[in-house]
Amino acid sequence: MISLSSLRPIPKSNATVIALVEDDRLLREEVAAHLSDNHFLVHAVNSASALDDLVARTPIGLFIIDLNLPGEDGLSLCKRLRASMPQAGIIILTARTAMNDRIAGYQKGGADFYLTKPVIPDELVLILLSLDRRIKHTEKSNEWTLDLRNRTLISPSSELILKLTSREKILLVALAQANENTLSSGALCDLYEDDSIDNLMSKHALEELIARLRKKFKQVQLAPDQSAIQTVWGVGYQLSVTINFIY
Repeated sequence: MISLSSLRPIPKSNATVIALVEDDRLLREEVAAHLSDNHFLVHAVNSASALDDLVARTPIGLFIIDLNLPGEDGLSLCKRLRASMPQAGIIILTARTAMNDRIAGYQKGGADFYLTKPVIPDELVLILLSLDRRIKHTEKSNEWTLDLRNRTLISPSSELILKLTSREKILLVALAQANENTLSSGALCDLYEDDSIDNLMSKHALEELIARLRKKFKQVQLAPDQSAIQTVWGVGYQLSVTINFIY
């Protein structure tokens, strides 16, 4: 697994979280430092696979992505993100200036903005703030809210607050950000490979964890035939409710 690095995080619960995917180390550090100075919480990684590891554990709504990446290229990564997280804010930041590259970035990658290097730092900040406002504006009232700092799940009506364990929070974050909100049992078990309690999560333990979460969701009287976490036979599990995150 590729190790992830977080540069100069701002210790504020309401800081906007950004993922920066850039394989040039110096540029990655410069951009991350500037954004951190402007009160963003930046997770900086160097590849698509590293971003996949990050998104599985950390709720992120804004992405800055280079096109020339090792392994999976940035255009393919943008396309995947747009499919799995339609409301995400995606900025392509690249040295490619050709018109056909710009068109591909918007049409195939689903980018909100296509910026070329060198970027004007303050312009990047303003674009991120604009995207962040758009994301918050489109939040729906029927969505659950997960308070990551306090590990609490707030019902759509705000009338019920459910206390979560650390493992329950990790599972909900992973499902909420997965493609089609679905992950295999094996992928979910792998989330706990660094768990200090157990070296590995067994499938039986995963089933028990999901059963406890389902009971907590049921406290808000979901329909008898509706489960917040559904079993996908032969695959794993799917989250059937929408969850927003607060920090």
